[in-house]
Amino acid sequence: MEIFDLYDINRRKTKRTMIRGKKTPKNFYRTIIHVCIFNSKNEMLIQQRQKTKRGWANLWDFSVSGSVKKGETSQIAARREVNEELGIDLDFRGVRPDFTINFKQGFDDFYTFMEEIDIKDVVIQEEEVQDCKWATKEEIYKLIDENKFIPYTKSLIEMLYFTKEKRGIHTNSKAFDNGKKVRNFNRNNNSHYYSKNKF
Repeated sequence: MEIFDLYDINRRKTKRTMIRGKKTPKNFYRTIIHVCIFNSKNEMLIQQRQKTKRGWANLWDFSVSGSVKKGETSQIAARREVNEELGIDLDFRGVRPDFTINFKQGFDDFYTFMEEIDIKDVVIQEEEVQDCKWATKEEIYKLIDENKFIPYTKSLIEMLYFTKEKRGIHTNSKAFDNGKKVRNFNRNNNSHYYSKNKF
């Protein structure tokens, strides 16, 4: 039996919980996660859900998705789900979601990672996943059009591909502050830009 913490509208954890399969109580929310793994070929690792899944059975999906269990943070849940479903250990320490989408029953945290993973090294959780592969954005769109992929909006796919490298809202790799170019950090620095100006 899986139990989830419930949050208020401002994402403050309450003392209430819910059991998987039950309806989310009114004015309470839960948290889910999606992890999207990309490689240097601009491909996303996607998984095919098992035929026996209650929701979206047999369809392709992002690398990993799942619910945050009672007592977990979003990051702990994301690491657990990646390890359970794909047999891969990713380090989520100090990592924030790239973005969060609010849906009717809760909060959906999206994480993106750049990793060179050999499909041969993936150990799928057979109860949940039947297959996985690398796919280009165009291949994902084709699967969506053929009703073989969970019907996410294509704008969400675009957002994920945009977010995986740029880590911000700017359309180019340079930032400017009062007309002066400021330093551009890479992904590994946990910071996008810095300026000598104090805010």
